[in-house]
Amino acid sequence: MKWTTKITKVEPNHLVTKGYRQEDLIGNIPFPHVVYLLFKGELPSKEHGAMMDAILTACIDHGVTPPSAMASRVVASGEVPLPTAVAAGILSIGDAHGGAIEKGAKFLQEDLSRMKDEEKTIDEMAKILVKEAKEQHRRILGFGHRVHTSDPRTKRLFLLAEELKISGDNINLSKAIEVELENSTGKKLPINVDGAIAAIISDMGFDWRLGKGFFLLGRVAGLTAQVYEEQTEQKPMRKMFSVECEYDGPEEKDIP
Repeated sequence: MKWTTKITKVEPNHLVTKGYRQEDLIGNIPFPHVVYLLFKGELPSKEHGAMMDAILTACIDHGVTPPSAMASRVVASGEVPLPTAVAAGILSIGDAHGGAIEKGAKFLQEDLSRMKDEEKTIDEMAKILVKEAKEQHRRILGFGHRVHTSDPRTKRLFLLAEELKISGDNINLSKAIEVELENSTGKKLPINVDGAIAAIISDMGFDWRLGKGFFLLGRVAGLTAQVYEEQTEQKPMRKMFSVECEYDGPEEKDIP
């Protein structure tokens, strides 16, 4: 069976990725720019390249509390190879952890298209979306954080998006939703880093289906550091958690 791919051509002593010789990319094009090349098929502008770097950096780590860090640390404690422990963390990345970028970008891209079809303003669309979510008892992903009341990463990313002239309707719709959520619920639900990245990559023209990819690429660096620290500074099979577990199964009985 013959495969076709538009990513990399491999021949003896010759590698070409998205039309560029890899030896030309090495040392000349920063890694975030190469990621952009892989995702979009072209090298980024200076502005988009700087934003890519910022996005990946914003995803690197969030301490030991997320499922991915916990999973990597626990598996690392079993004295497995580093890639195995990092892979354990990656496997925990899903809709609840790291998935809000993808879902948030899909939400924004689809509803921005709907906004234009229905000839609504951004503020009008924000009111409609928050009202619909409330009626359907559905959470709008990318807003609120279990630790931060004001995510510092969001502030920095949005500031950069403004400075780099990337900020557009997706970011504006996100900000309008943030305001409307507070008006509707009486609670402050600030845009978190996932919501910020979802809006920014949408304004950069990325397909929402790449959402988890941005988080994954950034977080692998942090997971590698978490595993390395666990394996070099802690004893194997150390007690990591204090868990109170109460048995509520069948009562003890004899075999007939």
